[in-house]
Amino acid sequence: MSAKEIALSIVRRLRAAGYESYLAGGCVRDMLLNREPQDYDITTGAKPGEIAKIFPDTIPVGAQFGVILVVVDGTPFEVASFRHDGPYLDGRHPSHVRYGSLREDVLRRDFTINGMVYDPVDDSVIDLVNGRQDLEAGIIRAIGEPRARFEEDRLRMIRAVRFTASLDFNVEGKTLAAIGDLAATVTLVSWERIGDEITRILTEGGARRGFELLDETGLLEAALPEIAAMKGVEQSPDYHPEGDAFAHTLLLLGQLKAPTETLAYGCLLHDVAKPVCMRREGERITFYGHMERGAEMTEAILQRLKRSRETWERVSYLVRSHLRHTQAPNMRLSTLKRFLGEDAIDELLELTRIDALAANGDLTHYNFCKAKLAELKEEDIHPEPLVRGRDLIALGLTPGPVFGQILAQVEEAQLGGELRGRQEAIEWVKKNFANRG
Repeated sequence: MSAKEIALSIVRRLRAAGYESYLAGGCVRDMLLNREPQDYDITTGAKPGEIAKIFPDTIPVGAQFGVILVVVDGTPFEVASFRHDGPYLDGRHPSHVRYGSLREDVLRRDFTINGMVYDPVDDSVIDLVNGRQDLEAGIIRAIGEPRARFEEDRLRMIRAVRFTASLDFNVEGKTLAAIGDLAATVTLVSWERIGDEITRILTEGGARRGFELLDETGLLEAALPEIAAMKGVEQSPDYHPEGDAFAHTLLLLGQLKAPTETLAYGCLLHDVAKPVCMRREGERITFYGHMERGAEMTEAILQRLKRSRETWERVSYLVRSHLRHTQAPNMRLSTLKRFLGEDAIDELLELTRIDALAANGDLTHYNFCKAKLAELKEEDIHPEPLVRGRDLIALGLTPGPVFGQILAQVEEAQLGGELRGRQEAIEWVKKNFANRG
């Protein structure tokens, strides 16, 4: 069965046991938009203990909040009991939770477009908050009083931006004003949750619109002050006719089409150090060292956002390397092969392409690298070593640090086309390192 079919079967089984039950939240929104939901959430009048009696395989992940996972064919589905939340004294968690009615459950949710439920028994949408009207009008509107919804969970402010950007909607006036009033408090939320939302803004579509709205509301200054600092940072008009560093970054984000997380962050952060590296030399504007400093700042930012080590190491590489391709035509053949053989070269070159198109449009160096990649075979870039350590021992050389130096020089000559076979390489070692035995 598909995920939707399983979810509907859970709803029907709860209904058969005498409990109200519906599909709820984002999956209903996506179904009405003719989009494939990422997951299916279920809401019900049954309490967690009652749910566990109906289904043989359950996991009480949030039973204190009325949430339990029902596992079917190895796939977990979140089933939440109707509830009413007490006051959110810390801006993150309700002080207490009690079981409630469908109406109370809907009214505690974030936005009207996420407040609808679907009844599969009579194939109808129950809409207590005019969510369908807002969905058709393309409006993100908080349920009830916007300020109260955001004080309950500050992350909802960034979620409003994400939905606005990915759906290409607009934020309703009172909702937008409340975000502006409370934006500075968003960091009461855990950085991990903030990082997850920022990542989704970057990767789910509408990244440029999302960051424009983050800036407009003050959320950017609160969550990513390093990006906000790029506003007004002038660039040389011959290379950057598009304007300041922030405008340039927005142009990059506008070109992203279903990017990887690392490419998206590479585009966002590639010039993050320009504000601290900017210097004026007469009429010239320079940013010496901004790649190296940017890589350091990137690691700090992504660690703050609780991204994985693999992510921040890859993005740091992209930031540090995003102008190296401009030296490619002047590189020695061995150096060029090493460069083009780096693990993230495809992602790096895509960043350089987007970067160039967001500036003066000069793709000369990008095209050179792509042509060389097409020209060179995999065995040219990553050849089998002509000589190994055991060969050096057979030649009577004493193992030690010198082995690494010898093998590196042989590899360099091999990549440069100076050594083409194993015997030639061994003779070369004899000639150049015989006195190291």
